Amino acid sequence: MAEGKKASDLFIECLEEEGCEYIFGVPGEENLDFLDSLSRSKKIKLILTRHEQGAGFMAATYGRHTGKTGVCIATLGPGATNFVTAAAYATLGGMPMLMITGQKPIKKSKQGRFQILDVVSMMGPITKFTHQMASSDNIPSRVREAYRLAEEEKPGATHIELPEDIADEHTDSVPLKRSLVRRPNADAKSIAQAVHALQNAKAPVLVIGAGANRKMTGKMLREFVEKTGIPFLTTQLGKGVIDERHPKFLGCAALSAGDFVHRAVEDADLIINVGHDVIEKPPFFMREGGTPVIHVSTKTAEVDPVYFPAIEVIGDIANAVWQMKEAVEPNPAWNFDHMLAYRAAEVAHTAPLAADTRFPIFPPHLVQQIRDALPEDAIICLDNGVYKIWFARGYTAYHPNTVLLDNALATMGAGLPSAMMSAMLYPERKVMAICGDGGFMMNSQEMETAVRLGLNLTVLILNDSAYGMIRWKQANMGFEDFGLTYGNPDFVKYAESYGAHGHRVTSSEHLKELLAHCRDTPGVHLIDCPVDYSENDQILNKDIKELSKAL
Repeated sequence: MAEGKKASDLFIECLEEEGCEYIFGVPGEENLDFLDSLSRSKKIKLILTRHEQGAGFMAATYGRHTGKTGVCIATLGPGATNFVTAAAYATLGGMPMLMITGQKPIKKSKQGRFQILDVVSMMGPITKFTHQMASSDNIPSRVREAYRLAEEEKPGATHIELPEDIADEHTDSVPLKRSLVRRPNADAKSIAQAVHALQNAKAPVLVIGAGANRKMTGKMLREFVEKTGIPFLTTQLGKGVIDERHPKFLGCAALSAGDFVHRAVEDADLIINVGHDVIEKPPFFMREGGTPVIHVSTKTAEVDPVYFPAIEVIGDIANAVWQMKEAVEPNPAWNFDHMLAYRAAEVAHTAPLAADTRFPIFPPHLVQQIRDALPEDAIICLDNGVYKIWFARGYTAYHPNTVLLDNALATMGAGLPSAMMSAMLYPERKVMAICGDGGFMMNSQEMETAVRLGLNLTVLILNDSAYGMIRWKQANMGFEDFGLTYGNPDFVKYAESYGAHGHRVTSSEHLKELLAHCRDTPGVHLIDCPVDYSENDQILNKDIKELSKAL
């Protein structure tokens, strides 16, 4: 008998030392040693999914909510390739995640090249760290490194390949403890430069981006706005960092340009851009000789043709905002009336749209109905489609991470798994997945997982029997309507076949009843909601731009 303990047991101990609670995934034959070790863990629960992509989206969303690394597992070959989209989702979206994949024995194997591909090279461009374990003695340092890099700003995906024969080795190595680490603080001179620019501006504005969506930052930003009175807007990934009912809220940048919120930014003579991540669609476009930008983030600005800030404040974001708040003296000459008038105009424009009770359901009305039905701390998880614009613009977020949308990879298929993870983490809160029929069907098999886990959540499907967003773009560009429509299953029967509750909306009044019923009734619910997208183009591309321009 070899000395020490089995490598797969050590691997599980290392994950326990890191605080791992769940491993999501679809194990294969090459993970069986690991699975056996996991079966004896008292601290980690295996969550078996129906597709590796669903497991990866769940692990990434665990990271997004908690700031701790979500862990998922797949076999070699096709299991590992199914993780690719989730890896990109986590890395682009700034969510800490560790993927563990199996591999054939690397020292000697009698299976030829069966199922073998170079997973480490494949993962290279879409992760922060990827490594094949070639010796069990290195497991503790490699697991620690994978976690450290997954969680360090900007968070993202990491990957470890654990070959079958390495998992079965024996070793004397022991788990490493997590290190205590603090982010460095911004340099005092950069704070002084930023505050000087701010004080001398006439109409500064605050833009809150993806990097600001972390624990302490919302509190500091709120205090900054309270002291200075400077208005703020958010990107889609910054939504909810400050309560959007705040009188100084200007809106969420959901379109690329020309919306009311963009006109408000154009009124500014200085932009303080907090936690900007160029992975998002730009909330404003910079141009030569245009409005100067102060970049406040943990990392220096990635410059591109529409983003080249003048002053950079680099360090822990919450601390930097606090330092600026302490140093700044509000300037009595600042004037924000015009900016706030744009917001008032947007609210006035949205109100009658939200009150439109036509059937099939009108998107702005749907957004309002859902907001009215849900409590303050409810979580909505959007899949990807044209409705994302309506929710980003019109759904009032009260708390950080209560509107999970993906404005980084913008992948279809993540809405349901991210809602499942939210419901697991926060069983006392109301959770709703909001999906197009296209995105829902990409991972609809996870309905079985949701039912098996006994989750309480509602899946609302906006049904237009088409890849609606692309069809809308096709029309915009003057192309013939072609190649983007399909049929759907009977979603009510489909939900029931999984043991979930199925509902179909028949009117605006019925939608209201269904939302309340699903909110108050435990279990997994699916609502098939026919939507009327016919005016998307008129409202989003023409009306908004003309109305805001006229102001």
